[in-house]
Amino acid sequence: MRGKMITVPVSRAVLMVLLATIAAGSSISASAQQYLAPGGPVVAAPPPPALAPPPAPAYPPPAAAAPAPVAPSGAPGFISGLQVIAYPYLWLAGLNMGIETPLARAPQINISAGSGEILSNVSYMPFMGAAELRYGPFGVLADGLHVPLVVPITTRNIFFQGGSSAVVLDVATGDALYRLLDQPGQTVDAGLGFRFWGASTVTTLFGRSLLQVQTQQVNASGSWTDPLIAARYHRDFGYGFGLTAYGDVGGFGIAAHSDWEIIGMLEYVWNPQLTFDVGYRSLNVAYSTSRRPLGFNVHMKGPVIGLTLRF
Repeated sequence: MRGKMITVPVSRAVLMVLLATIAAGSSISASAQQYLAPGGPVVAAPPPPALAPPPAPAYPPPAAAAPAPVAPSGAPGFISGLQVIAYPYLWLAGLNMGIETPLARAPQINISAGSGEILSNVSYMPFMGAAELRYGPFGVLADGLHVPLVVPITTRNIFFQGGSSAVVLDVATGDALYRLLDQPGQTVDAGLGFRFWGASTVTTLFGRSLLQVQTQQVNASGSWTDPLIAARYHRDFGYGFGLTAYGDVGGFGIAAHSDWEIIGMLEYVWNPQLTFDVGYRSLNVAYSTSRRPLGFNVHMKGPVIGLTLRF
């Protein structure tokens, strides 16, 4: 007996083939995700690590920072290379002074006073001090002196029996110096300068009544400026001690006949900004003029104590 042939519609057969294919693919994928653990059952493989997505770029991008300005290289400025030095001091000077007068009976008056006498007879505030500006090998040195005093006069004149004199001396010195020698232990400076003198006196001479000589008063004043040649030497002895010697000479008949000064100072350096000084100073001038009977011979000398202040 011939069996019957079963007829399946074509569309149904195609659908069955597709389902079988999909089932087989799912089985292969599941097998691929399994592996044999050593000595154990089949376990599922760990999932791959999750990677963080890169950050989104800022929009708009930030502007690049401008580079810092670079200072131009070169020599330091003038102010940074400038050194200021101050020399406050007290000069315990004695005074010997000769004054030419128009008096026939006293053509010259001599005034003499020691340092103690000057200090006790100062009429108002005196001034003494010096300062220096240095830049490399160049230096400018200035010194000022203002001395107002009233001193008694002892005369050996038969017509007068003493008197008194009010004296005001103003002295200003300026030097332009150049450092000729600059070694670790010693320096030498030399240069040119000037010295201004201002002198005024009011002198009273007491007349002798027995000789019927009346009291006389003489006013004398004058000012002039002398050219100078100056030099200075400094020596370090070590352990903070040192010596500075200064000298100048001038006048040369241009204004005064002679004008000269010498200073010697022993120093002790306390720190780089402060130095203690002690020494001796002598200042001298001889001046006269033919235009009128006026002349001054001034000699001041005595010990000096002071400080050196560096800024």
